[in-house]
Amino acid sequence: MEIKNKELHRITSTAIIYKEKDGVFKYLITQRSLEKKAFPGKWTVPGGGLETDDYTNTPADVNGQWYNAIESSLRREVKEEVNLVVGKMKFLLDITFIIPGGTPAIILSYYGPYESGKVKLDDDTDKFAWVTVEEAKDYDLIDGILGEVKEVESILKEKC
Repeated sequence: MEIKNKELHRITSTAIIYKEKDGVFKYLITQRSLEKKAFPGKWTVPGGGLETDDYTNTPADVNGQWYNAIESSLRREVKEEVNLVVGKMKFLLDITFIIPGGTPAIILSYYGPYESGKVKLDDDTDKFAWVTVEEAKDYDLIDGILGEVKEVESILKEKC
């Protein structure tokens, strides 16, 4: 496998957003537009790439350093993609892979509770659904998403 640039990485993040009612957890999944180059029509969770504007357009926290830039970027992406506000985000896991064309990518997966808003999709997303883990199995999810949702479910049920 050829890696074009061994030092630069694309950094993205995803949000597994959940709601709980009477001990039943539901998770927001979205269907990617058929026009997307990567994974057209597949179901996933909201997220996107870190952009330098996510932090350079704000004052640095300490000596030219910005704290929580990934979480700020993820909150921006969630608002843009599905028009929701999410509560406290917690880190779940990281994934690394090579994008077709040779660029290394890192995905940081987070989870957090739905806080407010009504789902309104952007142009890159065709549909959405709030699903249980069992219901999620009936959707054509991007590889790995179901496993992540199951992991979040396990964490949340352990806390109950």
